[in-house]
Amino acid sequence: MARLSNSDHSGAGPATDSLNALLARIGACRFCVETPVGAPLPHEPGPVLRVSATARLLIAGQAPGLRAHRSGLPFDDPSGDRLRAWMGVDKPTFYDQARVAFIPMGFCFPGYNAKKSDLPPRRECRAVWHDALLALMPQIETILVVGSYARDYHFARLGVAVSRGESLTSVVRRWRDFQGGRPKIVPLPHPSWRNSGWLKANPWFAAELLPVLRREVGDAIAPR
Repeated sequence: MARLSNSDHSGAGPATDSLNALLARIGACRFCVETPVGAPLPHEPGPVLRVSATARLLIAGQAPGLRAHRSGLPFDDPSGDRLRAWMGVDKPTFYDQARVAFIPMGFCFPGYNAKKSDLPPRRECRAVWHDALLALMPQIETILVVGSYARDYHFARLGVAVSRGESLTSVVRRWRDFQGGRPKIVPLPHPSWRNSGWLKANPWFAAELLPVLRREVGDAIAPR
């Protein structure tokens, strides 16, 4: 069963109607089960994404984890707590889909590998849905790109040059290079607690990037 939603506080219109129609198709998607790329999804599809025709901030992550799969809320785990702290927002603001959209690279929880770590995002979502979905959201002004899978897609989509094989640390450290376009891109590491060592080894992230991140988030979600 799909857990995805569209909220548009500006009233019904063609953009909202088109988003609703596309979300209905995504909610019924079974490509990763019936015609998968590689092994099929090991459980029933349950897409987790939140979009609207009014949200100007997009959080582009990897794929929902098991808790998000069960609840239908993206970042419904300690990673979400850390991401909200980075952004400087509370939970109600974070989940106000009139202001904040969530489009992960894989819409469904991908399952675990043999080591009980999350598998990579399903490739079917990117191939079938992402371009069409983002084409219906031209109002997005700022994208928080969380992790390498989202980075690869959004940087290529927006024509942002990144050297092949450049590490995520290097890309995040060059965040100033990506502030001039529209939408703006703010590259981030994954807020997983497994990355606590990375944060400790890279104190510039909290000192230099987080104040800018909070300012960009505040600008994107402010009433207009």
